[in-house]
Amino acid sequence: MKNKIDVFLPFNGFEHTKKSVAELAKDELVNNIFLITTDSKLYGIDNCTTLVSDSFISSETINLIAQNSQSEFTLILTKDDFLEMGQHALLRFCNVAKNTAAGLVYSNYYEVKGEKRSSIPVIDYQFGSLRDDFNFGHLLFYKTDALKDAVSKSSENYKFAGFYNLRLKISQNNELVRIPEFLYKTIELEPIDSSSQHFAYVDPKNRNVQIEMEKAVTEHLKDIDAYLPPNFKEVEFGNYSFKTAASVVIPVFNRANTIGDAVESVIKQKADFDYNLIVVDNHSTDGTTEKLKEFAEKYPNVIHIIPERTDLGIGGCWNVAIDDERCGEFAIQLDSDDIYADETTVQTIVNKFKEEKCAMVIGSYQITNFDLQEIPPGLIDHKEWTPENGRNNALRINGLGAPRAFYTPVLREIKVPNVSYGEDYAVGLEISRNYQIGRVYHSVYMCRRWDGNSDALLDVEKANAHNVYKDRVRTFELIARKRMKK
Repeated sequence: MKNKIDVFLPFNGFEHTKKSVAELAKDELVNNIFLITTDSKLYGIDNCTTLVSDSFISSETINLIAQNSQSEFTLILTKDDFLEMGQHALLRFCNVAKNTAAGLVYSNYYEVKGEKRSSIPVIDYQFGSLRDDFNFGHLLFYKTDALKDAVSKSSENYKFAGFYNLRLKISQNNELVRIPEFLYKTIELEPIDSSSQHFAYVDPKNRNVQIEMEKAVTEHLKDIDAYLPPNFKEVEFGNYSFKTAASVVIPVFNRANTIGDAVESVIKQKADFDYNLIVVDNHSTDGTTEKLKEFAEKYPNVIHIIPERTDLGIGGCWNVAIDDERCGEFAIQLDSDDIYADETTVQTIVNKFKEEKCAMVIGSYQITNFDLQEIPPGLIDHKEWTPENGRNNALRINGLGAPRAFYTPVLREIKVPNVSYGEDYAVGLEISRNYQIGRVYHSVYMCRRWDGNSDALLDVEKANAHNVYKDRVRTFELIARKRMKK
């Protein structure tokens, strides 16, 4: 087996690219090596062909790759780092690609930053793995025929969504296969501030990127007959009897340091209707329970529930709250370590329900530190959600925003998955299948970041577990939407 692979690398003139080229060129499976640059003045590398493109991640680059790749397989390095291949790694990629007839093969990898080498396991691709931040690693191994076919079916000229669109197109007729082995190592020579990455997908500076990604996924959903036009069921309020208009719901476990702030931000709310606060205390052991008992004794609209079950996640605690006869017509979320922005949040959300006759409302929130000082990226308003296409774009993004609020009869029918991550996303997708989701685009919620909270940066194994779950939820939803069309 010789000369089966054409290789494409980003080229910015760094010395380490020569080492990567030398590493790849010594393998007899490699046929041609192409350098892709945005700077036509850069001097190339011997025995490599230099291609000039407007942007490495653009459709122009993908088209250039399709035009120039003539071998059975196409290998693309997506990051300008020094690449070291593992033992017989390219042969392993070739064999798996041939044995599975996959359109794209990817693998686990090692990542070296400074003196630290990290193992980066990636996850299996699912039908619902539509998020544009899916981690395939830095080495993408395509069947060239599948790549060329996908390019021939792509009419849009993307500046940012070239690789995303390529992956979606390839997935329509080909398997995307993960090799659960660490087949290569990338060495990063310029360190990146990881704290800036956590909310990169909602950073306002990336709005143009968001627009392109939405266009690509919408086209994909139409191709696979899972796109939903903006036709919604309207909710007719008042058909059910409730003892109160609205309930704020706080599931909590061991948040003695923050639960008081959360409860007080609810007590301060001013509204032209009755509301209560239902706190589901999931058997706390750190003093949270005692604090909540004091609040419940002091304020008649604070309902403190300790569930009988001991196997509940956040979603299960939500079910306890919404199934309680004291739950209001609208159930509004507040996390136990966050607070509402001011005393009008509950009123604003209920008004939005009635204005749009929707079954769910999502607000906007401010990212702050524990002292309520704004930290980047600041306001998270998820403006990528539009009334016309929000429920389709929701299958791409990794979260729907906060605070979430629900029309209780619909939530009682659906129920919330008994998990502690992604439960709100799962419910939001299912609701959006039939109903409009109302949006509040100014900040009504303060999302506090601190070392011990659930949204602190996760290790790779936990992040992978979360992503696998959300991808599975998307898969369920895609299947359901396709079935609606039959």
